[in-house]
Amino acid sequence: MSFEDRYSRQILFQGIGAEGQRQLAASRVVIVGCGATGSAVAALLARSGVGTLRIIDRDYVEPSNLQRQTLFDESDAADSLPKATAAARKISGFNSQIVVEPQVADLTPSNIETLLSAMHLVLDGTDNFETRYLINDFAVKAGLPWIYAAAVGSYGATMNIVPGETACLACVFPDPPQGTLETCDTAGILNTVVNMVASIQATEALKLLLRHKKPDAQRTLRRTLLSFDLWSNQRSEIGAGQPVPGCRVCVGREFVHLAGEHRPHITLCGRNSVQIHEHERDVNFVEMSARLTPHGTVRHTEFVLKFWREPYEMTLFRDGRAIIKGTTDTKVARSLYARFVGT
Repeated sequence: MSFEDRYSRQILFQGIGAEGQRQLAASRVVIVGCGATGSAVAALLARSGVGTLRIIDRDYVEPSNLQRQTLFDESDAADSLPKATAAARKISGFNSQIVVEPQVADLTPSNIETLLSAMHLVLDGTDNFETRYLINDFAVKAGLPWIYAAAVGSYGATMNIVPGETACLACVFPDPPQGTLETCDTAGILNTVVNMVASIQATEALKLLLRHKKPDAQRTLRRTLLSFDLWSNQRSEIGAGQPVPGCRVCVGREFVHLAGEHRPHITLCGRNSVQIHEHERDVNFVEMSARLTPHGTVRHTEFVLKFWREPYEMTLFRDGRAIIKGTTDTKVARSLYARFVGT
């Protein structure tokens, strides 16, 4: 299949054209988080012909993901495939002409430069403000545009962040939202709001990638925080066209999240689970399986090792990171990790 034939309908669109399509083919986009929004936007950009997609995700596919995470299927869930790996496989099946770089990792201050360097745009597919503030610090410091996106229940929100031109995340949210926040695990989520947010995010991504080649893309780039509720039909926009005077990040150049200040190594990650990511090591799954078999049920693939010891389930990744399901007590999770994996 020729390049022109594959993208013929997009090339016909005046806002892109042949020159724009070639620009997209030369573009490099990194998607941080490949859950609901991340998987949807990855599929859209892959079909749009963005030349290189780097997909970063720390998690694995579960049956409950299939209601909204459109790149995955039942076999991915049965095998507990890492989401980044499963996404890359699916994308290769419908567009083998682009490069997809799966990264099974948790984005941290220690690896962010390696994972986000040499990219043209960062897209937010995460589910927590800690990681978003980290992305914002790096992007502002590096002058790298990124797009914030969130979805929960029937609510969605997204904002373009162009360092030096628009407000950054810290301009709009100087501090993390306070109180108990709704999550997909507590409030549920509609797959329609996921696709709405992803469609807006993907469209704005195309504009950002084309803005130096296409004046119309620069002119029509949205400069607001857009939020909407598909169930109640409410919609709002907050101006975010310029940096806020006194912003500690884009004006004050204080990058506390990038410096790793106060960042925990053991974190809650939803669905009655705790993530342990304080130990970086190469794990031999064959040896680990032999060690754990006397203590419970063990199954592993080339990507993850699953260990069940009632009432807990541990998913161990090759880099030593683990997700322990069945508790929200970080002390219990750390104890289980130390006992069965090591300190």
